[in-house]
Amino acid sequence: MLPSVQKQPNIVFILSDDQGAWALGCAGNREIQTPNLDRLAAEGVRFSNFFCTSPVCSPARASLLTGRMPSQHGIHDWIRGGNVGDRPIEYLKGQTAYTELLANSGYTCGLSGKWHLGDSIKPQKGFTHWYVHQQGGSAYYNAPMIRDGELIDEPGYLTDVITDDALHFLESQQDDQPFYLGVHYTAPHSPWIDSHPQEFVDMYDNCQFDTCPQEPKHPWSIQTAPWSDDQRENLKGYFAAVTAMDRNVGRILDKLEAKGMREQTLICFLSDNGFNCGHHGIWGKGNGTFPFNMFDTSVKVPAIFSHPSRIPQGSVCDELVSGYDFMPTLLAYVGGIEHPEAGNLPGRSFLPLLLGDEGAGREDVVIYDEYGPVRMIRSREWKYVHRYPYGPHELYNLAADPDERNNVIDAPEAEEQRRSMKERLDTWFVSYVDPSRDGTREAVTGFGQLELAGLDGQGKKAYHE
Repeated sequence: MLPSVQKQPNIVFILSDDQGAWALGCAGNREIQTPNLDRLAAEGVRFSNFFCTSPVCSPARASLLTGRMPSQHGIHDWIRGGNVGDRPIEYLKGQTAYTELLANSGYTCGLSGKWHLGDSIKPQKGFTHWYVHQQGGSAYYNAPMIRDGELIDEPGYLTDVITDDALHFLESQQDDQPFYLGVHYTAPHSPWIDSHPQEFVDMYDNCQFDTCPQEPKHPWSIQTAPWSDDQRENLKGYFAAVTAMDRNVGRILDKLEAKGMREQTLICFLSDNGFNCGHHGIWGKGNGTFPFNMFDTSVKVPAIFSHPSRIPQGSVCDELVSGYDFMPTLLAYVGGIEHPEAGNLPGRSFLPLLLGDEGAGREDVVIYDEYGPVRMIRSREWKYVHRYPYGPHELYNLAADPDERNNVIDAPEAEEQRRSMKERLDTWFVSYVDPSRDGTREAVTGFGQLELAGLDGQGKKAYHE
C-alpha cells in the first residue's frame, strides 16, 4: 500500500553521466568508494542487467524521457547544435514525456543539472523548476548554467552546485502535493585531471585500479581518446568524480529523511550510458571507437530503485531490462497514469520486478540498442551487432564468452544463431522505427548532432564530421 499522507509517491530521479555499471561498490567493485549508493542499494533493489537504449548521452536520455528508441524520437548523437544561441532547437517538440504526464496528474516537476536535449534556456516537458547546464558537459568549475532564464557561470564545484539547487527544491515542497525531481549530474563525465576536489582525488593515491586493467589500445579507438595522457591520473579523476557525486547523493538522502519524506519517496538512480576506462582497450562509450561499439561495458548501466515503504530492500534483480522500459514502469508505479501512445512504444513495465515478485520474470526478453546505423540485439546467452550497410558485424556467445573476446560471426556452427538473431533484430525495428527518423539512414559520426534528423531536418547537414 502507498503511504496514506498522499495518494501518489514523490519521485527523485538521480541520473549520472558516463558511469559504467562496474563503477559501484555494491556491484562488486572493491576499489571505488560509493557508500551512499551502496546504502541506497541496501534499501532497495539493484538491477544487474539494465541497459541504455544507445551508448551515448542525448539519445539515451531522450529514450528515458519519452519511452521511444532513437529511430522514433530522432536524436541519434549527443546534441552539439541548438542548445543555446541564436537558433535553439527543441529536439523533442511534440513528443510526450513522462514528466508531462506527471505534471498533468498533479506533480510539481523540477530539474537540476544536465538537460542536453536542445533549447536549454526554455523549460520543457512539464518542468516548472528549471536549473540546467547550457550545453551537456564542461569543466566542473565555472560551468555554464541557466538559472531563472539567465545564462550564468557557476564558480563552485558543479556536482555540489547541482545538489545545492536540488536541496533548495526539496526544501520548498509541501506534504500535500507530490513532486518529481530530476537530479542530473554531469559526473563522472570528463574532464578528470585537475577537475575535482583534492580530497576525493587523494582517496585514490594508493589505489591499484585492478578493477580497470589497461588493455592494449583497441584498433578502432578514436583519436580524441586520452591515450596520450597519464592513465593513472585519469583513473583517479574518474573514481574521484564518482565518489564526489556519491557524497552528494548522501546529502539528498539526508534531506529527504530530515523532512520526513523518505518513506513517501521513490528514488531512482541510473546512468545515461555505460563507460570504458581501458576496458576492451577503449576510453569512452559507444563513440569511444569508430565504428561504434556495443560492448556491455558501453551499454550496461548502474540501476537502483528504493522506496522503503513499498520496494523490498537489499535485493538484486538479474532480469534483462532497458531504458525504454523506464517510462511505462514509472507511470505504472505511481498508480497507472495512462499514456495515449503506449501501444506504439517498445517498452514494457517491470513493476512486478520492483515489487519483488519472484515469478514476474518477463519471458523471452531480449534487449535492443542502436547508435546511428549500428544496431544490437542481446539475449542472456547471445549478442549480435549489425552495422549498416556493410559491417563489420559481431556475434558473441555470452554464455561461453561473457567478456566478448571471441567474435564468432563467421563460425559455421554459429550460422543458425546469427541468422535467427538478425531476423529478430530486423523484425523488432521494423515494428517500431519511424521511417522519417530511421538511424540506418543517418551519417552519425559520434562527434555530435547539429540539426533535426531525417525528414524533420529538411535536408540540412545533421551531424558533425
